Amino acid sequence: MAVALVAHRRTPTNVALAACPDVEVLTPARALHTLAEGDVAIGRLDVSDRLDGIQLGLWELARLEGSGVRVLNRPGALVAAHDKLATARALATAGLPHPTTVQVTAPSGGAPIPPPVVVKPRFGSWGRDVVLCRDAAELRRCLAELAQRPWFKTHGALVQQVVPPQGQDLRLVVAGGSVVGAVRRIAAAGQWRTNVALGATREPVSPPPEACALAVAAAQAIEGDLVGIDLLPTPDSGFVVLELNGAVEFNHEYALDGGDVFARTLDELLRAGEPAAAVA
Repeated sequence: MAVALVAHRRTPTNVALAACPDVEVLTPARALHTLAEGDVAIGRLDVSDRLDGIQLGLWELARLEGSGVRVLNRPGALVAAHDKLATARALATAGLPHPTTVQVTAPSGGAPIPPPVVVKPRFGSWGRDVVLCRDAAELRRCLAELAQRPWFKTHGALVQQVVPPQGQDLRLVVAGGSVVGAVRRIAAAGQWRTNVALGATREPVSPPPEACALAVAAAQAIEGDLVGIDLLPTPDSGFVVLELNGAVEFNHEYALDGGDVFARTLDELLRAGEPAAAVA
């Protein structure tokens, strides 16, 4: 049985996962011509660099599944993870805590949610073009500026209720219905976002049971097999799901109990994947 990570980039996470025995990184086109019935394809397609959608390859994943390849992170799950509007709808259907999210397709008009709000691309990553607007005037200026972006012209923007920033969040990695890794991300000085690309630091953490249960439920809400879940702490000591990532990047700092987070990820995926595929 061959196991392939279907991805366009050999990111550090993909390389580390491919270092496990009998695992390789294949582009969608290569996977379609290489994998056969009984093999496993793990979808690791990311948001496009233009922030206007998902990288090419969803069609190939669907074709692989139709040919008898066991596909984990199926096309629908990747769309639900990367399309933040779809994420909001899936979490709402599942009754999971998530900030109120509204799509805006024109820069004019009143605030769909009372400020303060966060404005972000519908397909976004790395903290790019995410703006905190404290009042209606800031929101109008922000939308007028973002309206010039190509991604705005394609999908508009999302306006999201603010969860009061506390300078940190939790990122959990869920594989095969289990939490396999976690870190606490601490925002850089003067920064309200916790993206590592924006200077945040990571530290190992043992996530509390309620955070693990919420992360697993969020992954199940989109039928995701390998998903990153960002949880924000709330003033009442709870958590709210902020975002999901269908091509989550992680490293050895995420390891729980000093284990190998990459080997554990693959073990959980392959253990849980076959029953899920049979049901599908």
